Amino acid sequence: MAYWLLYDILEEEGLLDEYGFEKIDPYKQYEKDTEITGNVTLTTPHGKCKFSETDTLDLAKQYICETYGAHYAGDKLQTLDFIESIGDAQAFCRSNAIKYLSRYDKKGSAKLDILKAIHYCVLLYHFNDKEN
Repeated sequence: MAYWLLYDILEEEGLLDEYGFEKIDPYKQYEKDTEITGNVTLTTPHGKCKFSETDTLDLAKQYICETYGAHYAGDKLQTLDFIESIGDAQAFCRSNAIKYLSRYDKKGSAKLDILKAIHYCVLLYHFNDKEN
């Protein structure tokens, strides 16, 4: 279902070729066993994002790398290492991402809250791959 939703959006925007989708012939009979996996090869060159997403990701990368210079980070064990050892890394990262998104624009710097949420989402992505 998500595949077809993405297909419809890209078709409406005229972006099927740019994202590697083949145009579907509405009059062709497709086999019932044809599986749509949703695996898409993105062929868009870096830097063609409409909303400067690559700039935001570069800023997030810089922020994340700078956190390792903080007083409680570095090469030594971090709290997250212990949390991972008891099997709670995904829940911890997800909860912290939610925390920073829910307090967005209510406390401190809104942009910093977004960067912190992105950092925890990246960590969640890491632990999802590691634990699943």
